Amino acid sequence: MDANFVLLAIVIVTALSFDFTNGFHDTANAMATSIATGALRPKIAVGLSAVLNFAGAFLSLKVAATIATGIVETGAITLTVVFAGLIGGLAWNLLTWYFGIPSSSSHALIGGVVGATLIAAGASAVKGAEIVSKVLIPAVLAPLAAILVATAGTYLVYVITGNVPDGTRKRGFRYGQIGSASLVSLAHGTNDAQKTMGIITLAMITVGAIGKDEGTPTWVIVASASAIALGTYLGGWRVIRTLGKGLTEIETPQGFAAEGSSAAVILASSHFGFPLSTTHVCAGSVIGSGIGKHLAEVRWSLAARMGAAWLITLPAAAVVGALAWAGADVIGGALGVGVVFGVALVLSGALYLAARRRPVNAGNVNDEWTGRLAPATRPREYAT
Repeated sequence: MDANFVLLAIVIVTALSFDFTNGFHDTANAMATSIATGALRPKIAVGLSAVLNFAGAFLSLKVAATIATGIVETGAITLTVVFAGLIGGLAWNLLTWYFGIPSSSSHALIGGVVGATLIAAGASAVKGAEIVSKVLIPAVLAPLAAILVATAGTYLVYVITGNVPDGTRKRGFRYGQIGSASLVSLAHGTNDAQKTMGIITLAMITVGAIGKDEGTPTWVIVASASAIALGTYLGGWRVIRTLGKGLTEIETPQGFAAEGSSAAVILASSHFGFPLSTTHVCAGSVIGSGIGKHLAEVRWSLAARMGAAWLITLPAAAVVGALAWAGADVIGGALGVGVVFGVALVLSGALYLAARRRPVNAGNVNDEWTGRLAPATRPREYAT
């Protein structure tokens, strides 16, 4: 069997695994606020989000094109570099999921690819100007824009509905949240599923399976959309709890404003081909919904910890990507990639088993926030 074929197969499996973790890691972006306010039951929320993530992946391919050709020079990298970059992204996704930190899958993937490329081909193979303009600048501006839009939206929502009885207002915005959360899920699919499409396309271009100008094959679109939808359906309850209950206590008007703000910013970024972090946007919107409501509490210490994680995402994933490339290169060929893949599987399994010691699930995701990720109470079946 051709070695390049084996390598390509491993890369594709790793890419779809990353896409799967992207799904359960980022479910919180769309559904945390609706789950927190009770607008949707947890399992219904993740099911709806999965369907809309799948559909959203077919709406635009501009982000896929940015990932495939806009981050590194395609002629200077190999399948091993692509694989190592994916390992960097996977490692950061799983680590932040374990600690319940809503961090950027997008930046983890980009950091992993850049780190592997730097050690394999040198700085000249990295498109620094493109990364600054299409990744770093949007990373700063997107959450700030989301905070401003959500703050204004939340304030206006309460002003406009000030004379509406609380019970009526709550019921009305609960229905509104179903629509706005659905829009965020659709927007998430148009942005995040395409990152995996882009990386698989990059791998196929590297071995000459497709031409540089041929675009993303249909089967890649379908496979990527399916992987992120499956991950979304399983629900990243640890991150959902942090985003829905940790940053601020959210009422239905705030949830509606936060979700609407997130959808607007994400869809705008997808239109221009910016692979921004939907996590940054949605977290910014939740913070804005707390600022916009009079006397609402925002837990700034938690927000600061999240911000610190965001700052180290790119370099941390880059280091793991570089180490993964070095490990595979020492052994060499498909065997080296296979060994690193096996080590990654073992470490991922160990992290999953560790998470099961203090589980967060659909039964306890809405328990009162005490400053700890996992509630002290025993997980129970969710009830309305």
